[in-house]
Amino acid sequence: MTATPVAPPTTTAPAPARRLERSLGVGFGIAVGVGSMIGAGILRAPAEVARQLPMPSLFLGAWLLGAVYALLGANAIAELACLVPRSGGQYVFVRKALGGYPGFLVGWNDWLSTSGSVAAIAIVEAEAIGALLPPLASLTVAMAEIAVAITTIVLLRGLRASDRAQRTTSVLKALVLLALVAACIGWRVLGGKVAASPQAIPAPRGFSLLAALAIALQGVIFAYDGWTGVVYFSGEVRDPGREIPRALVGGLLSTMSLYVLLNLAFLVVLPLSALAAAPLAAASAASVVFGSKGGLLVQLLIALAMPSALVANALCASRVAYALGQDGLAPSRFGRMNASGTPSSALLGSALAAALLLLSGTFERIIAICAFLFVASYALSFLSVFVLRRREPDTPRPYRAWGHPWTTSVVLLASLAFLGATLAADPRGAAIVAALLVLSYPAYRIITRRAA
Repeated sequence: MTATPVAPPTTTAPAPARRLERSLGVGFGIAVGVGSMIGAGILRAPAEVARQLPMPSLFLGAWLLGAVYALLGANAIAELACLVPRSGGQYVFVRKALGGYPGFLVGWNDWLSTSGSVAAIAIVEAEAIGALLPPLASLTVAMAEIAVAITTIVLLRGLRASDRAQRTTSVLKALVLLALVAACIGWRVLGGKVAASPQAIPAPRGFSLLAALAIALQGVIFAYDGWTGVVYFSGEVRDPGREIPRALVGGLLSTMSLYVLLNLAFLVVLPLSALAAAPLAAASAASVVFGSKGGLLVQLLIALAMPSALVANALCASRVAYALGQDGLAPSRFGRMNASGTPSSALLGSALAAALLLLSGTFERIIAICAFLFVASYALSFLSVFVLRRREPDTPRPYRAWGHPWTTSVVLLASLAFLGATLAADPRGAAIVAALLVLSYPAYRIITRRAA
């Protein structure tokens, strides 16, 4: 009797892990950069800059100088983002260049500060809605939570929905701000007269001018913060070597143009000394142009402009959490995607962090601390350009930083000077940063031991 051959047991190969889809282009990159940068900062920072630099040339020069810093930074970071085209922001290439612990610091700070930014922007949005609809004014936190929830629901629909949401809200924001510029200039052209200036603030000179410039640049740099927006999506850009540098520069030039136009518009209707005393420059300018209704119009402007920043920061936070989850530095579920190609757990985790920060009421202090560490992250990124150029000189680089090492050195030294000035101005914040750094290393060791 012939034995019947037995077929070997069949095994099903595991399905390859889903990866983020490469479908984003320059348009999205510019939109997410504009969305990340233009927020409450441009509405509040002009007053501090005017107080420190009470001359129109110095005032406008500070905004241009901040743009130069950001452009030089973009020049350096574009090389890194093209060399390591993986979504996750600066964490990705700091970890590659400097190792696990610096990457851990940058990644967790980036995620917490960006989630905190979502909370802060949601509060600003809710306050604007409350000013327009007084019965809702007492429900600020609840409305902010709803804003975070609606943003998250929209972004959970997938990358294409996120792309459309970011482009649409960023275009709306730009149009609203340009409308304010046109209104101010139109008022002046039609015969509007600038009010008599209160007592002028004397312009600083010598060393006092340098100190004043350093303080003014803190507000300006924070207003430009977010210019790295497209870097968070390096693994989703169709042609990183070509499109990331264009998106970084395009987003910055667009924002710089809007900032300069807005500040010119403020100077057209307000004397510089009045601008220095205005807690919200846009509101003061609108009150001159539109009278008693100006304040409400600015609240409408804020309500229309903030969704773009909400979308951008929620998207960026989710990409950092996704990269941390993939590398075992955050819950592993953060590193997974849903059927629509969205890192849904990372997005929900970031929304939960923002919601908890809203309930705690401490997010403003958290953002202040994280903002310092974020500039430190820039410094580590610029240092990474030097490290990877030395360690991997022959690795193909789709984009090479123009003028390196000189341009990278300038922006690295500027970052270090900025950090020093910030620490000197806020000793309490410096103590908190030092304590966080001391506690962070044991946390890193515990997390990496568990992941192993």
